[in-house]
Amino acid sequence: MRILVAGFQHETNTFAATPATYESFLNGEGFPALRRGDRLHELTRVNLAVGGFLTAMANSGADLVPVIWAAACPSGRVTRDAYERIAGEIVDAARTTRPDAVFLDLHGAMAAEHCDDGEGELLTRLRAVIGPDVPVVVSLDLHANVTEQMLSAVDAAVGLRTYPHVDMAETGVRAAGLLRRLCSGERLHLRWRRIPFLIPVNSGCTDFGPAREVYETVAPLSGDDACLSFAAGFPAADFPECGPVVWCHGPDPEAAGRAVDSLYENVVRREAEWRVNVLPPEAAVAEAGRLAEGASRPVVIADTQDNPGAGGDARTTGMLRALAGAGESAALAAIWDPGAAAAAHTAGLGATVHTALGGHPGIAGAEPFEGAFVVEHLADGRCRFEGPMMHGTEIDSGPSACLRIGALRIGVTSGKVQLLDRAQLRMLGIRPESERIVVLKSSVHFRADFEPAAEAVLVAAAPGPVAADPADLPWRRLRPGIRTSPLGPSVPTPKELS
Repeated sequence: MRILVAGFQHETNTFAATPATYESFLNGEGFPALRRGDRLHELTRVNLAVGGFLTAMANSGADLVPVIWAAACPSGRVTRDAYERIAGEIVDAARTTRPDAVFLDLHGAMAAEHCDDGEGELLTRLRAVIGPDVPVVVSLDLHANVTEQMLSAVDAAVGLRTYPHVDMAETGVRAAGLLRRLCSGERLHLRWRRIPFLIPVNSGCTDFGPAREVYETVAPLSGDDACLSFAAGFPAADFPECGPVVWCHGPDPEAAGRAVDSLYENVVRREAEWRVNVLPPEAAVAEAGRLAEGASRPVVIADTQDNPGAGGDARTTGMLRALAGAGESAALAAIWDPGAAAAAHTAGLGATVHTALGGHPGIAGAEPFEGAFVVEHLADGRCRFEGPMMHGTEIDSGPSACLRIGALRIGVTSGKVQLLDRAQLRMLGIRPESERIVVLKSSVHFRADFEPAAEAVLVAAAPGPVAADPADLPWRRLRPGIRTSPLGPSVPTPKELS
């Protein structure tokens, strides 16, 4: 039996300006670099769904046909060129190898310049090539915007259950189990429902309620035979099918329906609990300073509205200004500024560089931060993740530096990356455990590695392109009736508009 294996991942913020190019996928931008053919087996030991799938199928006797695995940092839309090259490679491989089954490691919230539903389009093209009888199983991110087109083109889809996503490999193992059942002739029935409101990214952390309590019920409701999933959605994609979905694949359609209904009711009755709670930057710095007094561990602040993991560009300076204004001793990472990184490398260790750091055009309070910075550390940008989130992943952030101004240390990289692993700070010459306050360009993923070593974690909403509350976004194309935040305003129906 030949099983085609591939992956194509991008989480698209349609409100963000910076696109994902083919070069973005070649580098990975915080994900593993693009791999083809047998090089996919290098991901076996990495905490990714494809790694879990390959491990689970290693001794199955199947002939695995690895094609391509590609991911890029969340951003604006994927360029047509990048999408067609990577999607085309997967579909062409299916056409030439004629597989008996297919596994795809997808995200579920990809939008390209020419299509809103990147995964649905890919799966439809794939199905047209392989026909209706070849089993197709996909893994999806917890933040997938699951569409009807996706679900109609696959035999089974399985979603992540943790955020931070520490169960990616485990999800790949579950996908392998489903594919084995389908290949043995078992039929799985689909039942699904849409949640009537968008869920803010920060509210979906499964380390605490309500997400923790909701996801704790997923496995028990699945039972021994069904596979139940809940994708909280990525609430920054302006198209009609953006939003959370509950779905289940199982041999008994009635049991699958009951599981979906039960999970749906659990999510909906907690609507008020899903509301986002963040601090203004100055308040976050003041509270961090209070908590840091006498503490032996750092206080960590998430600069959530500039999170590259949700479409930010890691260039805003609101948190930097708040720290400087308070005279705090702190470390902030990582600002994406190739020019500043190059200037630091040219000047050399110990030199002083005068520059305007970062800055996001069009956002008040995110202007470049000007100053004279001492070059404290230089690095090539390469490191290996040691924490549980994507453990074992090797990334290349390009020439990087740690710049100091007063008591502030600022990590600067040439490549855009989300800060989610302590190894990234160590690469920048910053020892996170020794800092008083650490500010990270991230929303939730950092918690997996940083929170166990932190005195406290705060979430700040400095001016930035990634709205912490999705109700603040300029929506145009959401489906009528959905609420743009928990207990928030609804998109008017045509009758209401008339």
